[in-house]
Amino acid sequence: MENPAGLKILFVINPISGGKKKINWENIIRNYFKNLSHTIEFYVLSGKDDTGSLDYWTEKLQITRIVAVGGDGTVNLLAKQLLGTNLIMGILPAGSANGMAKELEIPETPEEALNIIVNGNVKSCDVIKINETDISLHLSDFGLNARLVKYFEEGALRGMWGYSKMLVKVLWRKKLMSAHIVADNLDLKTNAYMIVIANASKYGSGGFINPEGNISDGVFEIVILRQFSLFQLFKMFLSKKNFDPKKVEIFQTKTATITTGKKTHFQVDGEYKGKLDKVTAEIIPSKLNLLVGQNS
Repeated sequence: MENPAGLKILFVINPISGGKKKINWENIIRNYFKNLSHTIEFYVLSGKDDTGSLDYWTEKLQITRIVAVGGDGTVNLLAKQLLGTNLIMGILPAGSANGMAKELEIPETPEEALNIIVNGNVKSCDVIKINETDISLHLSDFGLNARLVKYFEEGALRGMWGYSKMLVKVLWRKKLMSAHIVADNLDLKTNAYMIVIANASKYGSGGFINPEGNISDGVFEIVILRQFSLFQLFKMFLSKKNFDPKKVEIFQTKTATITTGKKTHFQVDGEYKGKLDKVTAEIIPSKLNLLVGQNS
């Protein structure tokens, strides 16, 4: 895409994203744009009536692009505001886990990521409606990873060391859950360590969970992990190949209802939702305009 002139861009900054690894994003952004013919504005999330304030400033400033400066939770918050609009959304990966940014091939280097905000390609992406109240752009799941998200939110450690410590804790305490999955052409009762509702292909940690994932294909995948070990974990990080179907099974669908035998940890795009025993999911095709990297 050629460099468009006269963009009006609102950068929505989550001040608590990134843990101890803080970057002064406002200074970096101002320096990047100081010699460019674009208008930039900033909104810092406060956690109080942000949705109402964002609606107000988006309309008042007549912006053409809005950018989430944070992790997957910030991306999800902003996406809810933009569903069904013509606004174009960008991402600057500033969180502890930046799964959606990785999925869209957005570099971690601030200047390279800002290049995509100005010059990136626009892709029309699907979202998954979860339980009528939430949306998922990336990955939601029952079981092991949801428990890991809970521990990570509660823990003081961040970064790969904090993640590794919590991962060992989760693997040590892993338990099978019973589930009933009803989806397009599927009615299945099974036991699993984890059940993923996947719009994307990989977690922010880099682990591939859904090798055929495509955020613009009009369907999502149900990934059932029946066996899980450190070897399986390493395979997720090192390979994009399909899994052994005896251990991991993947189904494509447009709708799904997942019921568990008892309430189980559940998360949506990196946000812990508590223990649930029923989740409904439905694909909403081509609902969000996202700026993506060259190869996404």
